Amino acid sequence: MSMYELPKFNFSKKEKSNRENDAKKEENPAIEPGIPSIDINASLGSLNGGQPESSLLPAKENSEPILVPPSAGEEKKEEIIQEEKQAGKKHLSLGLVLVLALLVGLIGGSVSGYYFYSKIRQDLGMPPAESALKTFNPFAPTTSTETIIEKQIFQDTREEKVIKTVEEVSPSVVSVAVYKNMPVYQYNYQQNLFDDFFGNPFGGYVVPQVKGYEKQEVGAGSGFIVSEDGLILTNKHVVEDTTAEYKIITNDNKEYDAKVLARDPAQDLAILKIEGSGFKALKLGESNDLQIGQTVIAIGNALGEFQNTVSVGVISGLSRSIIASDGQMKETLENVIQTDAAINSGNSGGPLLNLSGEVVGINTAVASQAQGIGFALPIDLAKRDIEQVKTINKISYPFLGVRYLLITSEIAENQNLSVDYGALISRGSDGSAAIVVGSPAAKAGLKEGDIILEFNGRKIDQENTLAKMIAEYLPNDKITLKILRSGKQFLADITLGEWSQ
Repeated sequence: MSMYELPKFNFSKKEKSNRENDAKKEENPAIEPGIPSIDINASLGSLNGGQPESSLLPAKENSEPILVPPSAGEEKKEEIIQEEKQAGKKHLSLGLVLVLALLVGLIGGSVSGYYFYSKIRQDLGMPPAESALKTFNPFAPTTSTETIIEKQIFQDTREEKVIKTVEEVSPSVVSVAVYKNMPVYQYNYQQNLFDDFFGNPFGGYVVPQVKGYEKQEVGAGSGFIVSEDGLILTNKHVVEDTTAEYKIITNDNKEYDAKVLARDPAQDLAILKIEGSGFKALKLGESNDLQIGQTVIAIGNALGEFQNTVSVGVISGLSRSIIASDGQMKETLENVIQTDAAINSGNSGGPLLNLSGEVVGINTAVASQAQGIGFALPIDLAKRDIEQVKTINKISYPFLGVRYLLITSEIAENQNLSVDYGALISRGSDGSAAIVVGSPAAKAGLKEGDIILEFNGRKIDQENTLAKMIAEYLPNDKITLKILRSGKQFLADITLGEWSQ
């Protein structure tokens, strides 16, 4: 109710009762209604040993009423009243205990909540909320303030994570400089032979002459340290030139001569080595549990000029297949990571990191026809290469020796094929042979135009490509292929060879 309201009474009944009581008082004013009648003088006489009535002092008018001993019924009523009073006290005590417990619970819950809130801030790498204790009020209303705090915590945490990660990993991200002996030209002015006779209004002409050779930087890329003794992972296309020399430039501008230990024959990966020890290696994460929308950080030598450039984005796609080209060579890359973190020329070979500072990919390519689409190789592919280089000083793969085209429903329709899956053995786009001479496929009798339907009982399709299945095995492993030739199927047992570079 917005205002207090008085209770309603039956005034007519109350007035009648009052009139009756007044009448009774007039009949016997010395006796209260409801008290038994007693001969007061007789009672007093008996109490005073039977003395006569005249010996007693009369009661004065307006004196205090004489108390009469209660009857047994009155004693019972008195006991009930006392019990009710005691019960009321118990209820009051119980209420006070409940209120006190509620206050203690509120204060204890607020204090413990503040403790765990501070613990969460500490685990997230945020500064301690010391000022919160000064303004702590467990009874203050909490409405939209909590939502604002949560948003601010998320934003601050993400930004601080990025800053902290970049600070920790930057010493391990390096620039790869490519040097070659390039000719130095001298340009000489030559006079035209006819100038002496006819004159030449345009003057002579310039003839370039090689004056000598000079080592010059002809390319640049990125890489990162993966072992304390100086192993560096980068892209193969960064160090593709076998006649070039390579230098590593660290974040503190120290230069090291680098040697290419191995180039991956199947993936766009290579491993270099610099002399020294005690280098800070990056921690390699897992790429098989990445999620679309996950925040990632790309670091590299952008445009070959801006060292350790940082860009932040999210994973925008997984398990992509692309055809990458640097203008001279083309390569099909499978199972790559798509990201909108900016990857520029010169970023190739740099790390793609999660917010924990772990490498989840190697920046490899960028879509030139779009903005904000880059690609990185999963770090799980590189782990195998690193271990092989540490143990056998090379990178090797099992080798079948065929060139093939992965069949889709469109290809099957265009080429009038009887199946819409499998690997069609065919010549390369440059006219190279479909079957490598002397390869395990050649020894098993495979031919151009054959379709490989299954690899060790597993169907070959867009999800399970032939190259992916072969990479799961080792050189000299024995496998069985199901082949479709001229409408007939048969099995071919093959021992995989070794492919290294």
